[in-house]
Amino acid sequence: MSEDSVIYQGTQISEQRFAGFWMRFWAYIIDLLVIVSVNGILLSPFKFINDGVAIDIGFWTVTGILGGIVFYAYFLLMTKYFGQTIGKMILGIKVIREDEKPLQWSDLFFREVIGRFIYQVFGFLMLLYVIVGFTDEKQGLHDMICDTRVIFDR
Repeated sequence: MSEDSVIYQGTQISEQRFAGFWMRFWAYIIDLLVIVSVNGILLSPFKFINDGVAIDIGFWTVTGILGGIVFYAYFLLMTKYFGQTIGKMILGIKVIREDEKPLQWSDLFFREVIGRFIYQVFGFLMLLYVIVGFTDEKQGLHDMICDTRVIFDR
């Protein structure tokens, strides 16, 4: 039993401090700075191809597609392997499952890829992040669907 657990009528209850809207917001801003930096390094060679003109693939550009892959892969892989992104590491918060079992690929694929994609494609849905500030366990809609929480790392 961990030191952060309480036994109540024979049941072990874990006491966790949930990370609120502002902690998660600042972690996201830090993560965006990391992603922009990585994309700047990885995608800068494209400035020397085709005289600096963007290479179109239908509706998208090659750099746009690669930048999107880096964005989603960053959140997915960092959260899967570390339980937190660099922004969350700096601020001392992490993602856990409600049942405190290890995060599964299926949980994270929806939370980090599909959830973020939906929020970005339908920009007005970004307002739903505000829900984090008003729920007891500081969950966003994507957390509720995936049964995840963002807590302060001990």
